[in-house]
Amino acid sequence: MAKKAASLCGAEFRLHGRDAKDGLDCIGLAEQCLLAADVDCEAPIGYSIRGGSEESINAFMADIGFIRLPPETGLCEGDIVLVRPSPVQWHFLIRANDGFVHAHAGLGKVVFCPGEAPWPIVSIFRLTED
Repeated sequence: MAKKAASLCGAEFRLHGRDAKDGLDCIGLAEQCLLAADVDCEAPIGYSIRGGSEESINAFMADIGFIRLPPETGLCEGDIVLVRPSPVQWHFLIRANDGFVHAHAGLGKVVFCPGEAPWPIVSIFRLTED
């Protein structure tokens, strides 16, 4: 998943975007990475850029085969990391190459961010072993 995420850097940001050609948001980025890893999923649509609940995110990730790990867990390539940029916003980052790939609304594109997560980590999602 990390390689796929890195390959999407530069794609435009678009809320509810599900295709690199037309634009991606953080959920669309995660969905593209999951599909590339042969994980069957249909990401939700119709959400606001702010709001939502941690419970609904946890339930969706569990349904598609992820385990939820606490924020202090060591990160692995391909982890999907749930962060909290503000009290009313959730955001997904993909762990890749000692940093993170994410759909950055402010910059208007998918970017690689080296180093530590730029926002507080709430949960780490890792695919379960079959």
